[in-house]
Amino acid sequence: MQLQHKFYEDIFAILCSAVMVALGLSLFKAEGLLTGGTAGIALILSHIIPANFGLVFFLVNVPFYYLSVKQLGWQFTLKTFISVTLVSVLVEHMPQWVEVKISHPLFAALAGGLLIGVGLLVLFRHKSSLGGIGILAFYLQNKFGLRAGKFQMAVDMGILTVSLIISSPIITLLSVVGAVMMNMVIAVNHKPGRYQSTLTQTEAQPAN
Repeated sequence: MQLQHKFYEDIFAILCSAVMVALGLSLFKAEGLLTGGTAGIALILSHIIPANFGLVFFLVNVPFYYLSVKQLGWQFTLKTFISVTLVSVLVEHMPQWVEVKISHPLFAALAGGLLIGVGLLVLFRHKSSLGGIGILAFYLQNKFGLRAGKFQMAVDMGILTVSLIISSPIITLLSVVGAVMMNMVIAVNHKPGRYQSTLTQTEAQPAN
């Protein structure tokens, strides 16, 4: 029998992870780097259309909430919605609070990927995600035992390949380094059935 996290533990974890992910994305944005998942899609779209990242990131995740409610339940969906909202707000306001100065873009890729990966790992452990691809990865891991990190890495590589249309090859390469760092953190530390984030059979029942 798995012990469940208490409410205040989930809230604290979501706050911590949102800050880590927002810092990681801020490092990426400072050097013009991209990432995978819905965050990567939002970064690409924010380069193409006249809209800020926070708004685009929030809107891109909306369609995935249906899958989340039907397959992973309201509790997971609510936590994910809160996480996405916090990250959207923090990324937009982070430049007012933190001045990011990076001497080498490779450090931004490594440190940013590490921060985002740890943030996602914390969310996964507390039955939450950053929506979009994270919801799909979480569902596939709990339903079929497919490693969330490996699945997300494959999707991220596809998104970063598409990013070549708006960025130079060197920026794309550094973005790949960041994505690999992020997904390695998840793949190494988040294995099916080992941690608290695995949904119980009751919690995974589809919503009526």
